[in-house]
Amino acid sequence: MDILNALVVLTNFVIVPGLAYGAQLAIGALGVTLIYGILRFSNFAHGDTMAFGTMATILFTWAFQAAGISFGPLPTALLALPLGIAVTGLFLLGTDRVVYRFYRQQKAKPVILVIVSLGVMFIMNGLTRFIIGVRDINFSDGERFIITARNFKEMTGLDEGLAIKTTQGITIVTALVVMAVLFWFLNKTRTGKSMRAFSDNEDLALLSGINPERVVMVTWLIVAALATTAGVLYGLDKSFKAFTYFQLLLPIFAAAIVGGLGSPVGAIAGGFVVAFAEVAITYPLKKVLGYLLPDNLAPDALVQLISTDYKFAVSFVILIIVLLFKPTGLFKGQSV
Repeated sequence: MDILNALVVLTNFVIVPGLAYGAQLAIGALGVTLIYGILRFSNFAHGDTMAFGTMATILFTWAFQAAGISFGPLPTALLALPLGIAVTGLFLLGTDRVVYRFYRQQKAKPVILVIVSLGVMFIMNGLTRFIIGVRDINFSDGERFIITARNFKEMTGLDEGLAIKTTQGITIVTALVVMAVLFWFLNKTRTGKSMRAFSDNEDLALLSGINPERVVMVTWLIVAALATTAGVLYGLDKSFKAFTYFQLLLPIFAAAIVGGLGSPVGAIAGGFVVAFAEVAITYPLKKVLGYLLPDNLAPDALVQLISTDYKFAVSFVILIIVLLFKPTGLFKGQSV
């Protein structure tokens, strides 16, 4: 029974949160790796693209709630998500037309585009804060839990209860659907194959008659969908605050680089590696060890490797290690 209780505690506080957080990072990292693989620069504005898309979704969610429209037990934000994606897509296409297109035509070096993306990042961050403010916003409604700790205890007779939030379940299911649709699109559709060809060899793709502007447009639209979805899922699971999404840029880039920049499979794997590293290293193991060890060996301290205040430092350490020893990542993406 003690082993089962220990397993429930780990599932409750490490495995389920790690899966949900990993799914959010994986979807965000997919957007980063698409831009790097196709447009060939590191988009530092990606975190604030997530914030902008989430902000747009929240505004539509509030409008739906004011009109009495809901999604039953599911969050109303899921109804507003397509509209948030549309607004973000239009904004990214406008940004590309006004800013990035000029540098692309000038054949600017990737480092120039990185610096340009920093400028776009500050503009998007300021715009998001100006429109929706800087406070924490909780916009999740509907049923809070798929299963509650009390119900789990009654069903199993264990001392520890397992609680799975509705937003965690939605995050994992949505991530699976998004990944499946994206891989189908890239591998089975003509546009997706054009994007892959453009990523592999731009000159050969142009000689084959592929329209580069169409590839760029579709890429930005997919990135808008991925960024908005990842941002909304993260906001539903935790809460929305613009500066938090700026901080998410580090673990998202770490996930993309760990998996291999330019590799969609790598982005997904990297997202879960970074997420579980952050959650596991910052989780206090006192209760788990209390169940597994004899009473005379049970720890009195929290047995926490590092405080949760430093969880983003885990991403930074992982990023440095990968850059030093395997710069192409786990799935042999493009070297950084």
